Amino acid sequence: MKREIIDASNLELEDSVVNIKRVTKVVKGGRNMRFAALVVVGDKNGHVGAGLGKAAEVPEAIRKAKEDAIKKLVKVDINENGSIPYDYTGKFGSASVLLKSSPEGTGIIAGGPARKVLELAGYKNIRTKSLGSNNKQNVVLATIEGLKAIKSPEEIAKLRGKSLDEILN
Repeated sequence: MKREIIDASNLELEDSVVNIKRVTKVVKGGRNMRFAALVVVGDKNGHVGAGLGKAAEVPEAIRKAKEDAIKKLVKVDINENGSIPYDYTGKFGSASVLLKSSPEGTGIIAGGPARKVLELAGYKNIRTKSLGSNNKQNVVLATIEGLKAIKSPEEIAKLRGKSLDEILN
């Protein structure tokens, strides 16, 4: 799948730390403590990305994760009522996240890691169910994969060589 490069310089990005874990490496002289941070960034207007950063101190790990997330920004489609056009299951590793379109007024119904991705992407009405692995990193990446794979009705109509009315009705 071709990744389009998004210029993040003109976007007002917000970031959210999903997970910080302490990683210990046992060496001859004792234990080496390091930190791994998982951060999601988004502009609440259809752009979202997730990144992982590792360092000896927590703030440095978060900074690295944020930079990584900005490099991995993707564009996602949001329809007029702040949802997705159809239900879809995003998969990454053994984690899969079921994304369900919802009517106006539903809000974001999602578990922790998926919720942060959806909020920063800019969705207002969506339901999700995390299936399989509950590893936070894989759930975040499965959510982003699912959102990335959803095509707008216009794209589907163009691919099938039909009009938009034929697809929607």
